[in-house]
Amino acid sequence: MKTLKSLLVAALLSVGFAAHAQEASEYTFKKHAFLQLQGGVQHTLGEAKFSDLLSPNLQVALGYQFSPVFGTRVAFNGWQSKGGYNGYRESDGANPGNVQYKYKYISPTVDFMFNLSNLLCGYNPVRTVNVSAFVGGGLNIGFSNDEANDIVAKGYNMTYIWDGTKVRPVGKAGLAVDFRLSDAVALGIEGNANIISDKYNSKKAGNTDWYFNVLAGLKINLGKSYEKVAAPVAAPVVVEPEPEPVVEPEPAPVVEEVKVVEPLRIDVFFTINVSKVSAQEEAKVKELVEYLGKYPEKKLTITGYADAGTGNDKINDRLASQRAAAVVKMLTEKYGISASRITSDSKGSRVQPFAENDMNRVSICVTD
Repeated sequence: MKTLKSLLVAALLSVGFAAHAQEASEYTFKKHAFLQLQGGVQHTLGEAKFSDLLSPNLQVALGYQFSPVFGTRVAFNGWQSKGGYNGYRESDGANPGNVQYKYKYISPTVDFMFNLSNLLCGYNPVRTVNVSAFVGGGLNIGFSNDEANDIVAKGYNMTYIWDGTKVRPVGKAGLAVDFRLSDAVALGIEGNANIISDKYNSKKAGNTDWYFNVLAGLKINLGKSYEKVAAPVAAPVVVEPEPEPVVEPEPAPVVEEVKVVEPLRIDVFFTINVSKVSAQEEAKVKELVEYLGKYPEKKLTITGYADAGTGNDKINDRLASQRAAAVVKMLTEKYGISASRITSDSKGSRVQPFAENDMNRVSICVTD
């Protein structure tokens, strides 16, 4: 039980960590099969010390992941269980004590698995730690119960003694924690509890019997489990200059040349997860200030962006808005440009003005 509590604590810690992690990019889930190879130890409830009722345990499972949250597997668990008999005397007149006896079994089950990390924190196939819960059932096929039968042969009454091969229904539930090693392989730790009829350990206790397994091993994905989705790259924003007006020649006075003021575009770049204007990029802001001072009739549009290669829509929307606001704040509060001349907007990571991912951490400033 202590092991199951430890697994539950690990589950809560991993969920908390995942909730704050920033996903590297967006992925598309692919249905896939998987194979599990595990070994560990079993404890069977009985009339003996905890350490005296430990047995080796193996499990092989073949499963299929139908969605980021739901999967199923067919598991074959088995090797050895132990029972304890209280009141056993090694010889006539000896003090009664405990004796342990072992027997073998194999248990095929069908388990339904639920990825709690993806359920609570969103799908992320490159997450380091994934926590899953599972519940299922099947059969327990017991055999080689010779040691318990030897105790009965010496005159001790074990009400539910059995011999040969016995098949009983079994229920199963537990938690699993997988540590990602690569796209195909994860190191897994699993704890499961199994409930079976009172006759399993040959002794009548008036309630169901239990055995608990703690297993460690590898989980191997059979096939590709996800695809990385490339973010759409939008064409760069191109501002066409206004055509020069055609001036018809007049016979009278000389027509003065009409000057067309070219619009100005300035790209203020930011580093990852930052919305503060760096000293290097502030020089570009000063260039905007000079232009707006020279042409007081001009107005300015500032649009913030975030790169699609990092973060998610919620994070990127916030970053893009903050980047546009940072440039607006510097122009108005530090350089005295009137806020009425400035319009701000943000596109998050849904629009990517540059083909190179890192260049999309930007506020694009365009005069009209």
